[in-house]
Amino acid sequence: MSKGFQFKQFSIENSDCGMPVSTDGVLLGAWANANKHDAVLDIGTGTGLLSLMMAQRFPHAHITAIDIDQQAVATARLNAEQSTWGHRIHVMQQDITQWPDSKKFDTIICNPPYFNSGEHAADVKRAMARHTDTLSHDGLLKAIKSRLSQNGHAHLILPSVEAEQLITKAISHGLYCHRLTTVKPTPNKPVSRKLITLSPVEHEKCLQNALVIQENGAYSDDFVALTKDFYLKM
Repeated sequence: MSKGFQFKQFSIENSDCGMPVSTDGVLLGAWANANKHDAVLDIGTGTGLLSLMMAQRFPHAHITAIDIDQQAVATARLNAEQSTWGHRIHVMQQDITQWPDSKKFDTIICNPPYFNSGEHAADVKRAMARHTDTLSHDGLLKAIKSRLSQNGHAHLILPSVEAEQLITKAISHGLYCHRLTTVKPTPNKPVSRKLITLSPVEHEKCLQNALVIQENGAYSDDFVALTKDFYLKM
């Protein structure tokens, strides 16, 4: 079993999942919005990190966490059961593009496969989590559109180039950018990630802001404010 990761209110065991705990996941889980009674869908849950973060932040939300990988499902289920919120997190093995259930969700959260091209990771599970071979962005957008309630929102994180490609593609699926946060590692480095909220409702403009992770050799005030409820040393 891979080394675990301890947060303030829960712990994560990786147990050979494709993607271990990452800053990307923590950023998304802390940034995504929901209403307290929302039905939440976590697509490609992996270790269950996003489901646990949403359960912590929204005490009455009920979360369905799905993953195509059997080991990831077992790990996410274990992590949920060991938390305070296991009764509100339902973990299941499922391909989102083939799921026969027609349930709609108020909130969808997904740290999706990133890369449309380039060299694959040697580890098969890591490659599956990082590359779009098993879940294309078109396939993901189609699934989001079919699963999202009329006034729902979907929250994702992607590298800068892939994020812009997805936002453009989303329009053809009837999904529109509602909120966008650009993320820089430091003030002098280029944007590395974009946090995206998509909605079936077309807005007059996408609400945009920026986040810098580190300034002057320390975590920025904005990053600390966003993640302090989770990281032990914040």
